[in-house]
Amino acid sequence: MLPLVFLPGTPTLLAGRGPAFAKRRALLEGAGLTRLSVHDGLPPALALEGRQLIFGAGLTDAESEWLATAARMRGIPVNIEDVPHLCDVHVPALVRRGELLLTVSTGGGAPALSAALRGWLEDAFGEEWAGRLEEVAALRARLRAEGHPPVEVIRAVRAHLDAAAWLACGRPGCPQSAATTGPAARCLTAREPVPGL
Repeated sequence: MLPLVFLPGTPTLLAGRGPAFAKRRALLEGAGLTRLSVHDGLPPALALEGRQLIFGAGLTDAESEWLATAARMRGIPVNIEDVPHLCDVHVPALVRRGELLLTVSTGGGAPALSAALRGWLEDAFGEEWAGRLEEVAALRARLRAEGHPPVEVIRAVRAHLDAAAWLACGRPGCPQSAATTGPAARCLTAREPVPGL
């Protein structure tokens, strides 16, 4: 598996009907896709032209087969909900906090585990993380605009995160303050710097 994030301007098509279709539409619109073409039922073949990603949900078996085949003939990645052999891409379990996107995937092997981990992430990373990301992004942008080299930017961002203790795990001996809301997977100080942060 290779996780990818499609940008809002990606030409995307969604076809289907019923609750699965409505759920997938809400997910795609929630992702901020600005070039989303939505079709109730099967779209005409011409509608697939120029698309770079295709989703189907709530279609009959024959409709799903047609859509997947039509997409693949055009070299367009396709996802047919709950039909793994008709999928070139899978949609992971998502937690969205503003521009912060956390995902979980088991490669389709254990959807219940993905859902459980998503629930844990939702508790661990509450709505306050949208603002935290904005704060860190603004700090990074300011430091880069001032001409600081990448290593100094990374060091300053890490120092900011240490001082805020947002990722303190609360374990005995944790070098960060435990005064934080919600659990976190690991202590920030236990992780290696990420190039380009």
